[in-house]
Amino acid sequence: MPDEKERICPVRHAGILDNKIRKLIQDPKKILGSFIKSGMTVLDLGCGPGFFTVAIAEMVGRSGKVIAADVQDGMLKKVQDKIKGTEIENRIYVHKCGKDGIGFSGCVDLVLAFYVIHEIPNMHNILMEIHNLLKDRGYLLIIEPKYIHVSKKDFEQTVRSAVELGFEDVGNLHVLLSRGVVLRKYQTGIKSNLVAG
Repeated sequence: MPDEKERICPVRHAGILDNKIRKLIQDPKKILGSFIKSGMTVLDLGCGPGFFTVAIAEMVGRSGKVIAADVQDGMLKKVQDKIKGTEIENRIYVHKCGKDGIGFSGCVDLVLAFYVIHEIPNMHNILMEIHNLLKDRGYLLIIEPKYIHVSKKDFEQTVRSAVELGFEDVGNLHVLLSRGVVLRKYQTGIKSNLVAG
């Protein structure tokens, strides 16, 4: 099993994660536009240099909030530098995750986990923590890279683990070179029979 440094994308690769070419391939507003509304609170888990964070902050508007969460100080510094003095700076809260979990207390409408779940050593605990952070009927979007890092079998196991913890699978999320799923937290005391294939 790889150690933590091998699992986590290093800060020195931040430029690969945040550039114009990636925006053409994985445009945040096209991927997230139907899920994020003005006034929402969104957790960008494993935010890296803020590729999605900035776009989410624009989508949630002045009344919304984004929690940019990452385990690496260097990535969070890149987010802070990018938003400093901008209109969206006050909408973004930078949060350093702990070794054993997110460590954020609050309530969110949506959690984005883009290319991050496979980097987390204890996926079960993180999914449980996300479930506790989400409002009833809140969404968890998991997108993982195909081929290199995450097999179809591993991705399907992640989805099964989430469903066992109280999420419902409400459909696939189509992102180039990726596998994606839309999960929704069951409303307290209610379980839906809606499951997408």
